[in-house]
Amino acid sequence: MAVRVNCSVQNTFCLFNPPLFSLRYRASHFKLKTQLHFPQNPSRRALFCACATSQNSEPFVLTTPLYYVNAPPHMGSAYTTIAADAIARFQRLLGRKVIFITGTDEHGEKIATAAMSQGSAPHDHCNLISQAYKTLWKDLDISYDKFIRTTDSKHEAIVKEFYSRVLAKGDIYRADYEGLYCVNCEEYKDEKELLENNCCPVHLKTCVSRKEDNYFFALSKYQKSLEETLNKNPNFVQPSFRLNEVQGWVKSGLRDFSISRASVDWGIPVPNDKTQTIYVWFDALLGYISALTDDQDQPDLRKTVNSGWPAALHLIGKDILRFHAVYWPAMLMSAGLSLPKMVFGHGFLTKDGMKMGKSLGNTLEPNDLVNKFGTDAVRYFFLREVEFGSDGDYSEERFINIVNAHLANTIGNLLNRTLGLLKKNCQSTLVVDSTMAAEGNAFKDNVERLVDKASVHYENLSLSSACEAVLEIGNIGNVYMDERAPWSLFKQGGTASEAAAKDLVIILETVRIIAIALVPVTPSMSWRIYAQLGYSKDQFDAATWRDTKWGGLKADQVMAQPKPVFARIENQAEVEDKEVAVGKTAKSKGKLKQAQEVAGA
Repeated sequence: MAVRVNCSVQNTFCLFNPPLFSLRYRASHFKLKTQLHFPQNPSRRALFCACATSQNSEPFVLTTPLYYVNAPPHMGSAYTTIAADAIARFQRLLGRKVIFITGTDEHGEKIATAAMSQGSAPHDHCNLISQAYKTLWKDLDISYDKFIRTTDSKHEAIVKEFYSRVLAKGDIYRADYEGLYCVNCEEYKDEKELLENNCCPVHLKTCVSRKEDNYFFALSKYQKSLEETLNKNPNFVQPSFRLNEVQGWVKSGLRDFSISRASVDWGIPVPNDKTQTIYVWFDALLGYISALTDDQDQPDLRKTVNSGWPAALHLIGKDILRFHAVYWPAMLMSAGLSLPKMVFGHGFLTKDGMKMGKSLGNTLEPNDLVNKFGTDAVRYFFLREVEFGSDGDYSEERFINIVNAHLANTIGNLLNRTLGLLKKNCQSTLVVDSTMAAEGNAFKDNVERLVDKASVHYENLSLSSACEAVLEIGNIGNVYMDERAPWSLFKQGGTASEAAAKDLVIILETVRIIAIALVPVTPSMSWRIYAQLGYSKDQFDAATWRDTKWGGLKADQVMAQPKPVFARIENQAEVEDKEVAVGKTAKSKGKLKQAQEVAGA
């Protein structure tokens, strides 16, 4: 991402307020012009739902940050990517052509240092960590379309062409830069934000004094343009309270920022000065565009932009909001390119009330969660329990309780007991179409109302609310089952038995609809449900959001044998209780055997 996942908002504050360093402009410094550059189609609405129509031929391009490879992925990285995947899958269900971009940010001093500490070359280190991300994304059912690495040759070509275009615009100049530098943050710090002994408040390490001859981007030139863009397009930054933050930063005054490093070898060389490398953020942000390149012999910025830019959605953590909502649009304006339609800054995941991050050493390992609880459980918990845009906290006890109650009980058990009754009383075969079974039944209308509600929530990025609406379908399905009590009706025979058979069709149609509506969140469990309803994998893969309409199940359709689609997770207390119970049973059997032997003697 341009994603310095472990950077805090405070890390970048010095770039918007006068830092304690000297900036001496050389004779080569150009005179700033007062011309403004506005994004194309500034009146175009950027509401997420506005572009979620199958009639729109534009590809829906969404991105995660490009994750920094100083260490293996953690749950914070996984959360962003799971959310992006849910959005991508929903858009595909609507019939949109989706280009889902993720990748790794692999340049910078910190990467070289991390590689050296492991006794490896920077490129080998990047290969290892980048592959770790790909492996985790596979384990989490992440359906990305493009995986860009900033060490890819096609990315370097796009970065150099973009840099040259901005240089030709007169927006890059050379100057001396002196200040206190945090190697871990890879940026200069304002002395006012540092702790005692000039320690970085994030990494608690002493910042070093540095003086460099760097190239600068004229961010201040785009002050008015950014203010007008944010005022005219309030949906550019979401949620709305993040927009307020960005507007405050811009209004406080923008300062030009350094876009090169003289002391960093591991990076893309500045096109007009091989003694300097391009600053990692100026480099990595362009991964959103370079990812769109096809396998071109000679990557070309214009052709690449025509392959899908602008992005419909940048999905990021709130700590890198400034880079995406201020620096990035100014860079695009300078290059004459359209701005992304929306930047959405979500909150942090916390553990023990603290933000999780590689640099803080308190990460929640996603691989451990997947291995312990399974992919569906991990995806569902974080999308359901964290209100998208706000911070959320992880608790293993709550994790187990939520996924057991929602996935194993409300949905899984409803399907299992219905299929069991169908097998016992109808030879696992549907006696009537689901449309005919629900004629004159208000229950069908309630299901359709909740489906529509879930759709709106998905479109508005309210992922937790979408899960809630789908779960409510399961809740009313269970209530319907309990009120109708088909097991009793079957015992009565005659018309009561016929009514019971229809009730089973209604419940199974309800679960089928739940399966489609949960595809963005729990794709693997949705497929297992569909398989139990007698569908093939091809039929499941071809399903769209239109299949959430009532009427999918048909008469004489044969269901599979009932088996749990989501195994209930046992918490530690339950495991210990079972072990105690097994121990008591074994002890009891031993005493009984001993008594029998005594009696026999």
